[in-house]
Amino acid sequence: MQDLGIAFQTAGGDSGGNHDGPFPPPHDWLMKRNCSLSPRQVGWFYLSILTVSLVIALFFAWQGSWLVLPFASIELAGLGIALLVYARHATDYERVSITDGMLVVETASGTQVTRHEFNPRWVRVELGESLRALVTLRSGGREVQVGCYVDPYRRRKFAQELAAALRHL
Repeated sequence: MQDLGIAFQTAGGDSGGNHDGPFPPPHDWLMKRNCSLSPRQVGWFYLSILTVSLVIALFFAWQGSWLVLPFASIELAGLGIALLVYARHATDYERVSITDGMLVVETASGTQVTRHEFNPRWVRVELGESLRALVTLRSGGREVQVGCYVDPYRRRKFAQELAAALRHL
């Protein structure tokens, strides 16, 4: 397994050449968001902020400044919504793999997982000329874009590795 950074990992099959069957060893590329907090950590963070803010707001309400409570509640609701959106997308990923004679592209965004299967011998790998261009996989009338979670250098490297792997089939 070759580690190319936090957000882009590639794993090749058996490097010793010991392989039984008609297909070459599997290739697997995982591209995921570079998030500093897991959804569980986000929950604990929100709980701690909620506790501290409510203690302070209740103290001021007890002192007679009761208007602090509604504003603290609005602030905590806004923070809660923002952290919920963050936590839903913290585990988003794109996985491109060549296994059992199929090119499989799996994309997870929030709670939705999309899976596309292609015949690897018919797939064309394209990378646009702009820095923001994603890697486009075309086969027949279908097309899938991947690489939104990695920087342009790693996106280009992924396109080259995938094209090379597809040529060796």
